[in-house]
Amino acid sequence: MLSWAVTFLILALIAAAFGFGGIAGAAAGMAKILFFIFVVLTVISFIFGRRKVP
Repeated sequence: MLSWAVTFLILALIAAAFGFGGIAGAAAGMAKILFFIFVVLTVISFIFGRRKVP
């Protein structure tokens, strides 16, 4: 999921460089949403993934 966020971030930067404001904004928004989902899932996996089995 982090790779998708990075992909949309790069797409947004390229679109912004060429002056496509709407496309750059949409891609940046998607990158931001995917990044926050990735962070939340990472924190959840750290919390629940460290259980010790007796």
